[in-house]
Amino acid sequence: MSLMKSVLALDLGTSCGFCIGTEKSHISGTWTVKGGRYEGGGMRFVKFRQRLRELQAAYPVDIVYFEEVRRHKGVDAAHVYGGLMAVLTEWCEEHGIPYEGLPVGEIKKTWTGNGNASKEAMMAEAMDRGYQPGTFDEADGIAIFHLGLARLSVA
Repeated sequence: MSLMKSVLALDLGTSCGFCIGTEKSHISGTWTVKGGRYEGGGMRFVKFRQRLRELQAAYPVDIVYFEEVRRHKGVDAAHVYGGLMAVLTEWCEEHGIPYEGLPVGEIKKTWTGNGNASKEAMMAEAMDRGYQPGTFDEADGIAIFHLGLARLSVA
């Protein structure tokens, strides 16, 4: 697979870090999909799907990589993650876009050399590589993006 494929990398959560583009040109940021005070619990998923639509309208998406979390600290986080992953994988299937979950430890190990790296270490590594992430989630999105590119180069 060519490195010129457009990769969408996501750190799923109420604050979603993302990075999209190719090896030569990409952007990153953070989406907040938290529902408002008077919105139903499903609004975060509606907002997430809308963000995916907006991205797809602005940039081609050839493959999606996301952080695959196997253990959550709380029930609420697990429910949010599961819902976002369901929306993402359904959206990918609907549009014929391949997707792959990447283990947290592998993302951290590849990015920092330490599979148990802290959020601060992930952010510091992003800065050392010339990025200016505004949040830990954005730094994770950038790390996922780079691991995705590495996976493409050996495919």
